[in-house]
Amino acid sequence: MTEHANRRILLVDDTKANIDILVQTLREDYRLGVALDGEKAIEYSHTNHLDLILLDILMPGMDGFEVCRRLKEAPATRDIPIIFITAMDDPAHKRKGLSIGAVDYITKPFDISEVKARVKTHLTLKVTQESLKNKNLILEEKVRQRTRELKETQVEIVNRLSLASKFRDCGTGQNVLRISHLAEMLGRMAGLSDEETERLALSSTLHDAGKIGISDEILMKKGKLTDAEWVQMKEHTTIGARLLAGSRSPLMQDAQTIALTHHERWDGTGYNRGLKGDEIPLIGRIVAICDVFDALISERPHKAPWPVEKAFREIRHRSGSHFDPRLVDLFMEMREDVIDLIEKND
Repeated sequence: MTEHANRRILLVDDTKANIDILVQTLREDYRLGVALDGEKAIEYSHTNHLDLILLDILMPGMDGFEVCRRLKEAPATRDIPIIFITAMDDPAHKRKGLSIGAVDYITKPFDISEVKARVKTHLTLKVTQESLKNKNLILEEKVRQRTRELKETQVEIVNRLSLASKFRDCGTGQNVLRISHLAEMLGRMAGLSDEETERLALSSTLHDAGKIGISDEILMKKGKLTDAEWVQMKEHTTIGARLLAGSRSPLMQDAQTIALTHHERWDGTGYNRGLKGDEIPLIGRIVAICDVFDALISERPHKAPWPVEKAFREIRHRSGSHFDPRLVDLFMEMREDVIDLIEKND
């Protein structure tokens, strides 16, 4: 028995004498199947796992070329190597056969040693290809697993950073999650892809990461900030952007953009760069609405929480000045979902 003894080969020829010769030549080394016409060859190929087909060209009814075409068109059989066997040593026939997917030719009358050598060569090549494919599948799964692990680690780091910044601002983890959910909902309404929306939901939690660099006296102050204190407070956008800068991760790049631009205003009166309209990145415009809405309905050292309906009216009032009018319209369309989200979090 050979190293390929478990490999199955289909022999297709309408002449029984030719089949008998091939069976005698190969039966000790391989598992064999036989078909005397094209239709039976196709049927056998779809009901058995094959490693190689020896296929006659000139057969009544469906010839070998048509059998080859049909097998190569079907996903289940397209990868089976096909060697044509023919009495015609015609270069045109060879070119035609190779062009439709055959891997080799064996001419009649058969040279036994040639048949054995060519069958062994193509089975060895198939086994090698299968081994490489399996190795690639294993490698791809390892890469996917490593990617999942890296993503989980990245998400955990983002969540911990966002919680750290919010706790210093008298916020809670619930505030962070609510802004994340609102940004995700509005991003989807605005036409972001699933991947972009998922990134936005995570990166938006770091919008106030820069507050880690603002003093407690300013963050916790119950009264109105002085002009000097307000100047310091506004620096949290640039501090956050510097903190998050330099990453090759699209998630962290989005977080940097949001940290820097979520206090810009549609009319250009925001800080710290004075961007206007579409100059403000879309994700920054989205988080601007979600952040202000959450701040309005939340308790802070200097204010009581607003009623939800009053907060909606305020967002609408600031359309075209503070906020992108299109996004405000979309936010209003989300009204029922937003209210459901708030009630679930209470």
